Amino acid sequence: MLTKIPFFKIFYFLILFLIISANSIAQLPNVSGSKREHISIDNDWRFALGHAYDVSKDFYYGTGGFSYLAKTGYGDGAASAEFDDRGWRKLDLPHDWAVEQSFSPKGSFSHGSKAIGRNFPEASVGWYRKTFAIPASDLGKHISIAFDGVFRNSIVWVNGHFLGTEPSGYHGFEYNISEYLNYGGNNVIAVRADVTMEEGWFYEGAGIYRHVWLNKTDQLHILPEGTFVTTTVKDNVAGVTATSAISNDSEKPRSFDITQTIIDDKGKALAAKNTTGVVLKPFAAKDIKSLLNVSNPKLWSLDMPCLYQLITTVEENGIVLDSYVTTFGIRTIRFDANEGFFLNGEHVKIQGTNNHQDHAGVGVALPDGLQEFRIRTLKGMGCNAYRCSHNPPTPELLDACDRLGMLVIDENRLMGTTSTQLNDLKRMITRDRNHPSIISWSIGNEEWAIEGNIKGARIAATMQAFAKSVDSTRYITAAISGGIGWGISTVIDVLGYNYVATKNTDEQHKKYPDQFSWGTEEGSTVASRGIYENDPDRHQLAAYDRKQNDFFYSLEQGWKHYASRPYLAGMFIWTGFDYRGEPTPFGWPSVGSYFGMVDACGFPKDDYYYLKSWWTKQTVVHILPHWNWQGKEGQEIRVCTYSNCDEVELLLNKKSLGKKTMEQNGHLEWQVKYQPGTLQAVGYNKGIKVGSDMVKTTLPPVQVKLSANRKAIRADKKDMAIITVEADDKNNLRVPTAQNEATFSITGPGKILGVGNGDPTSLEADKYVERIDLVHIDTLKEKFVDDLNPKAEVAEHYNDSKWQNAFMDTRDDEFGRKVKAIVYRAGFNMPADVAAATATFFSKNIGTVQNIFINGKEIGHQIKVADLNTDFKLDASLLHPGNNTLAIVATPLLKANIWASVNTDPGLIQLVYPPAPYKRKLFSGYAQVIVQSTGQPGTIVLKASSPGLKSSAFEITAAEK
Repeated sequence: MLTKIPFFKIFYFLILFLIISANSIAQLPNVSGSKREHISIDNDWRFALGHAYDVSKDFYYGTGGFSYLAKTGYGDGAASAEFDDRGWRKLDLPHDWAVEQSFSPKGSFSHGSKAIGRNFPEASVGWYRKTFAIPASDLGKHISIAFDGVFRNSIVWVNGHFLGTEPSGYHGFEYNISEYLNYGGNNVIAVRADVTMEEGWFYEGAGIYRHVWLNKTDQLHILPEGTFVTTTVKDNVAGVTATSAISNDSEKPRSFDITQTIIDDKGKALAAKNTTGVVLKPFAAKDIKSLLNVSNPKLWSLDMPCLYQLITTVEENGIVLDSYVTTFGIRTIRFDANEGFFLNGEHVKIQGTNNHQDHAGVGVALPDGLQEFRIRTLKGMGCNAYRCSHNPPTPELLDACDRLGMLVIDENRLMGTTSTQLNDLKRMITRDRNHPSIISWSIGNEEWAIEGNIKGARIAATMQAFAKSVDSTRYITAAISGGIGWGISTVIDVLGYNYVATKNTDEQHKKYPDQFSWGTEEGSTVASRGIYENDPDRHQLAAYDRKQNDFFYSLEQGWKHYASRPYLAGMFIWTGFDYRGEPTPFGWPSVGSYFGMVDACGFPKDDYYYLKSWWTKQTVVHILPHWNWQGKEGQEIRVCTYSNCDEVELLLNKKSLGKKTMEQNGHLEWQVKYQPGTLQAVGYNKGIKVGSDMVKTTLPPVQVKLSANRKAIRADKKDMAIITVEADDKNNLRVPTAQNEATFSITGPGKILGVGNGDPTSLEADKYVERIDLVHIDTLKEKFVDDLNPKAEVAEHYNDSKWQNAFMDTRDDEFGRKVKAIVYRAGFNMPADVAAATATFFSKNIGTVQNIFINGKEIGHQIKVADLNTDFKLDASLLHPGNNTLAIVATPLLKANIWASVNTDPGLIQLVYPPAPYKRKLFSGYAQVIVQSTGQPGTIVLKASSPGLKSSAFEITAAEK
């Protein structure tokens, strides 16, 4: 994502363009004075793991005399603005700390066996802190902090003030922080996330894994997500209804004007409506509605996903106070109980996939560019619909679906009718309702306790009616895996079938002829990419399409069922991408699913080409398996072809093995006795050769090869490229059985975000991050001395056994008159590998003036309390494994008043161990590296090496624009 540009600059240049455009039929209002700012604050956070129940390992949060729930501004421990976080790790968001953890058989099976959750309290709480400045000129503005998603159970403070909690990891939330800020100074955000309890039954990650924003507006402003655009189309004219919620958070009434303007994808103003003389009382809000017409609209469609923008401006006394841009599309959707789904009046068979939100290498903390990569990958096989299983997605995922032309089922996390659940449903709809890609709201998935009974029917009916009260322009669905004909299936708009092998859709359609229906989950096949023999001991499954058991159809069986029934709008495959967790039919040490049409990296499995054959109009000929079967000469190998050609001919070493006719929505098979060489499939339409595919027997790998989806990225700390790693033989053929381990290094303005290979049994690390150990200085002892220059008492091996514990005496004025100086001493232990670390002493003043010694060597001289806290890089020769000594000679630090306290913490030592080099084994010949910009322009060079193979390098250009 590009760095956010202030809106007034965007609109300023947009106005200039429209002024000189002879084609403009309406002119945008003057919005250059808008006070709205939408600022990314993803960068420069501090992070540390806390603890689920041990307060000493959770930074003593919530242990003060008054808690943050008892008194305003009493956030303590790591929630306090004064907390010293210098020893914490530096990072940028989005961040998923779960993907950084090791694997464990004690980890949650459904969450990919990562070492987090109830069995790992030391890795299940994470703290984030960020310091940011607010200029004095912002005083009087409405300022809020918005989180797109924190997994999970987040608590947020600003400057020690408790803002609120958000239990769910899938909903965005925003807090008004205007009154808590230090204007003209620094401010501190603190966030505590707790993943001890799971929310779903699939990998969910941990931490601030979505974007964070600082929003600034006038007190009179358009509410976040407060604009709703709906459209109708008749006689080549689009009727656009634009509703904007305006809030007056000031202490006096405000009178103002509203302008709502539609512009097209070329920046041309098409229509505008002014509403004048609107009055709002203090702390009141009002919806302003405008009706606008667009002639000859460009309709949003799968092939031409045209987008418009609604610009809403608020003016007071001729001065623009706020402006807000809402992206929308003009299109019509309709379900028919007998004919399925229609987009813009044209029949569209739903060819969808289900997907969770994680990716190899990065967990759930996906860069925006990776969202687009995943949608493009799915569209490549003809997928036209995406079900967000089973939670509201990131906003950027929906943006990508809007831009690229992908229909969406947006899914609620948990069914229920209390204010909690209905409010969550409303938040999802309100946030996402302007996305033209969304055609349906799903209120739930496989709620086994209620889906087949009267309670389920009542809950579903209430949720459906409530959803329509928020947005009446979409259809409501629910996914049902149990029985049908009762419960939820009797009341829902669009019945979602999960796995029709156990259901009779024809009977249901006959019983409920007016009900719309589609397959929300189908074709739950399991396959290891590039593997063509089952090997239960290695948890590998052959990549031939087949059903798991009698409860499921194969991919082909499922698609044939839906394709042959017009009343079924289509189906969503389980799944598009592999994901972490649910390694059906295996358990540990498998840690990832086998369901995907592509693996967790996005490398296609063979089933991808079956769907591409019947989901696209492209000529497709695909052959499987590979042709490396050394030792099986003369044995029969099952050979399949996926194609949409009339006929396919198979040739082995140029000798025909016969031509076969392709069944609609089917595939072809041969049993071929293996001999090395070339196996080729040739497709024919009406007897004319139209396409072919081949597999060749390869030689052993001799070189690593790198390629990328992009050769240039933006130098913005956000943009990224996806590097494919393979091993080739001397003939430049990829070796499909290669398992070589590659090691990666990177130079230039880029960093490796993560690595993967699509192997659901791999226990290799996705990330290689620096290790940070914090050594705390405890149990100080003290001795009173005459001045700041004692010699013996600061020596490394001085015997302080008879000294008193420090700070036993009250540090008042009388103490200051009696004691001229104090020597503090404490021992601390260093690990055996301390020499491999970079050590820093983060000092905190325990005296008005102090000298600091480690192992008898002075590292800080005449440090004054006015200097605040000081950092000291420690030479490797200064520290040694085992016991070390800290000595501080200081003039007394005294209490400012009777109820105050003085600092008794001398600081801590941070040990930073550099990360190991990134590496990954190839799986079936492939691995993947994700590279991201670090913010500077230049050339990024990724190098890959592997023992016995020729190395490779790939260059990526990072440019400012």
